[in-house]
Amino acid sequence: MTDRLDPIEEFREDHRKVRDGILEITNALMEKDVKKAREVLGQLNVLTGPHFRYEEEYLYPALRKFLGEYVDQLIREHNNVIDTAKVCAQLLSKDTLTDQESKDATKAAMALLIHVSNCDGLAILSERFGQKDMDLLADKFAEARKAGVPLLDWAATIRKKN
Repeated sequence: MTDRLDPIEEFREDHRKVRDGILEITNALMEKDVKKAREVLGQLNVLTGPHFRYEEEYLYPALRKFLGEYVDQLIREHNNVIDTAKVCAQLLSKDTLTDQESKDATKAAMALLIHVSNCDGLAILSERFGQKDMDLLADKFAEARKAGVPLLDWAATIRKKN
């Protein structure tokens, strides 16, 4: 018996961490706590890189049999998340935020919760995979985590252009 991770549980746990990170960064942005927001964004960047890679390279193609073209919408949502993360990183490279920047960044961060919520629902479909598929997904999730490429680095250097 191997110590293979449970891809569904790991997937859902990542979403919990991202949810909490989004709520934390939203609070920091509302308070204009640039240092805290920058720290949380860095944590989210590290967490979501392997997660997005796993989703786009392995999970989404496997889910196409259930979802068909809806998978393309999920990838477009990833594009939006990546674009938002880039804007947020650029904004947080400054020492202070204006009231409008704080408001806009908070709104953008909160919009990401919709993707987290939608994406977490994919776990229930994943339960329909056979053991062979689940084992492959577990191995691929572990590989993506081991590679540990942060989201913005992965998007800029490895990700297929979508």
